[in-house]
Amino acid sequence: MEFSHNDNNNLPLTKFESMLKTNHVLFFDSEEFENIIHHYLNQGKIALAKKAIKLGLEQHPTSINLRLFKVEIFVFEDKLEEGDNLLNELYSLDPLNEEIYIQKANIFSKKDDHSQAIDVLKKALKLTDDVIDLYSLIGMEYLFLEQFEDAKTYFMKCLESDIDDYSALYNVIYCFEFLNEHEEAISYLNIFLDKNPYCEVAWHQLGKQYMVLKDYEKALTSFDFAIISDDTFVGAYLERGKVLEALKRYEDAIENYTITLKLDEPTSFALLHIGNCHEKLKHNDLALQFYERTVHEDPLLDKGWIAITKYYNKKRNYQKALYFINKAINIDSENVAYWKLYSQINQRLNFYEEAERGYKKTIELGNYELNTWLSRGDLLIKLGEPQAAVYNFEQAKDFYAESAELEFRLAGLYFTLNENDKGIFHIKNALKYNPDYVFIIDELFPEISNKILVKDILKTNT
Repeated sequence: MEFSHNDNNNLPLTKFESMLKTNHVLFFDSEEFENIIHHYLNQGKIALAKKAIKLGLEQHPTSINLRLFKVEIFVFEDKLEEGDNLLNELYSLDPLNEEIYIQKANIFSKKDDHSQAIDVLKKALKLTDDVIDLYSLIGMEYLFLEQFEDAKTYFMKCLESDIDDYSALYNVIYCFEFLNEHEEAISYLNIFLDKNPYCEVAWHQLGKQYMVLKDYEKALTSFDFAIISDDTFVGAYLERGKVLEALKRYEDAIENYTITLKLDEPTSFALLHIGNCHEKLKHNDLALQFYERTVHEDPLLDKGWIAITKYYNKKRNYQKALYFINKAINIDSENVAYWKLYSQINQRLNFYEEAERGYKKTIELGNYELNTWLSRGDLLIKLGEPQAAVYNFEQAKDFYAESAELEFRLAGLYFTLNENDKGIFHIKNALKYNPDYVFIIDELFPEISNKILVKDILKTNT
């Protein structure tokens, strides 16, 4: 029984909390203690739940249900051995109590022994008529094992028992999606909607499946039905906006995103997409206004900062672009996308040292794209740091062992440093991998392209 603040059901709770304040011990029957503990656990008030369990067991030491709550606390606190020992005691007293099996499965699950958890839960199924929660628990254990077919089967059983179990419906579709069975998901949802035609969640999920298949007209129809079923369903308007955007119906997309701003608190997603649509329509002032609202609403959303930076980039207002990307980096200095943009903008402004620093940071954060290594190395060459450039390109070779672009650069650098043997080695490798990149020597190392040694190698090997 849930306690409500609007009726007399909370009298035992009020009495219990009054007892805690006065230290006068009052009597409660075991069911009242169970309701009090259940209330505190639902509220996340673990300390109060533990006090209620302790007092409850002092008054009702033989109560199996109260001791099961104690097991639940043990599991919550990762005291799995204590929980397991108490469960074994309870099993000897009441071997047909399905809650004992559920808690036993919970312990197995906590130990990552999901197969054992499933076996125990299946035994519990034979002991109860209330199977929906058990089906859901079994489905979740199969999800942990990434056995999506079995998980899907049990979540479907949940829906067979309760057609309004939307959590199970989401999990069924998640399994279909993970298995890349979008057509099968559509078939299942259509059958489900035949039984429950006004289920906005099912229409919404159906539309998302059509979107994956790029069948935008059917997706649009599905979201229309979701909105007919519930005209306050924010998710359906957002998805409908995305479809209209994909169809390049930007004005209609803006209308749908705007509805979500009126129905609920503004989301950075909607604001960003309204900005995108206005930019596509060349409503530049409005686009900028919504991008600025996006980063104000959610400063941690990288797509917002990237959008506003790229907006100024396209306008060739690099100073403004740099201003906003610096603000983004100040908020999240570990974002690779920010540092790449930072480097590109600084390069356009001829701030080569800052650009090189950005590429270096990008690499340190784990971005090992070939172009990042090349861009950083070329800047080091431009900055007159050949040794640092060599080290950069040698590091890159760990990831791109047969890159002619790297080899020609290393050859040019070694010839520049008068380490001719290494230069010869790398230029021969480069020519072997792809001679079409030989222009790199002329472009980056014009002073060595006329050397007789280099000319002879090129002549002999091309």
